[in-house]
Amino acid sequence: MTPKRLLQTAVLPALAELGLQGIKDSPEARRLLVAIAMQESGLRHRRQVSADGQESGPAVSWWQFERAGGCRGVLTHRVISPLMLRICDLYDIDASELGLWEAMRYQDVVAAAAARLLIYTLPSPLPASPEDGWNQYIQAWRPGKPRPETWGANWAIAESVVQGA
Repeated sequence: MTPKRLLQTAVLPALAELGLQGIKDSPEARRLLVAIAMQESGLRHRRQVSADGQESGPAVSWWQFERAGGCRGVLTHRVISPLMLRICDLYDIDASELGLWEAMRYQDVVAAAAARLLIYTLPSPLPASPEDGWNQYIQAWRPGKPRPETWGANWAIAESVVQGA
């Protein structure tokens, strides 16, 4: 997957669908979604790579959601739960942690929508700088092994892709 293809085939359709539900599309949202997907999966693994090098870890999708983490969060959060349930209904996905988790591995639009909804739960406005983007990423994803050294490059690529869209 390339960042440009991710933007075109997953992020833009997800943001269009969420726009119908009142969450506005913006270059800032696009950039953050692409940057986080690159940070989480490198756009190379739809399932988390475990210590033995196999794609068998607990997280799935380009955004690396775990069942009891991000999946549970978007399905139960008081503000975004109705929106996530609507996305599940539109894509004929069982609106359970397991159902969403299984679907997100290959339903990129659903995964992008879930990622945007997770970001939407944060109190801060969408970030305009790499530093603010990093802070929102850390706050929403709470990565076990954050890699700040890769964030700047991922942000720059996401910025370039979004500006070229």
